[in-house]
This record gives sequence, structure tokens and C-alpha cells, in this order.
Amino acid sequence: VVRSTMGAIFRLQINSNCNLKEKLQELKKQGYKIVTTSLDTNQYYYDLDFQEKIVIVIGNEAKGVSSEIQDLADKKIKIPMLGKTESLNASVATAIILYEYIRQKLK
Repeated sequence: VVRSTMGAIFRLQINSNCNLKEKLQELKKQGYKIVTTSLDTNQYYYDLDFQEKIVIVIGNEAKGVSSEIQDLADKKIKIPMLGKTESLNASVATAIILYEYIRQKLK
């Protein structure tokens, strides 16, 4: 897994020993908008303005983002799906959303 990141993993700050709710509240005070993935929204990921200071919270496939964290969200987004498909693997959903982030930044 580390090799597959081509070294990018060493350039990311990863903090798994924090309280997510407290951290998000702190980031909101610093002017960040909290964006969560949710099936309970009509806004799609490509409608989001990635020029803003944002934090994106991705939920897992089975349960999504907890209601406690959803309550902190300034915006909720989803990825459009065809047919009866309800969700994507979390890593796939993250890749799609981050691709749009990069696309907007390169404009």
C-alpha cells in the first residue's frame, strides 16, 4: 500500500488520534466549510465550489457519515447514480470527489 502511493503518504498529515467532532468544530472556527457526503441531498459534488476553504468528510459504504457529524455540515453532497445503485466504495467515492477538486483547481 505504501509503495502504491508513490511516496505521497509521507507528505500527508494523518491524525487518527483526534475527536472528529471537536476537530471539525475547530476548523469551522478557522473559516472552513464542512462538507459531508449524504444521500439526503439534491446537491452534487460537481456543484461544490472547491475554491472555498473546505473539509470533506466521506462516510463508509454501510452507514455513511454519522448524524452527529452531518449536523455540523455546512453542505451535503452526493455522486449521481444510475439505476438502483445506492452507494460506492468509500475510496472510489473519494477519488471521484478529489478528481473534481483537482479539475476545478486547474481551471
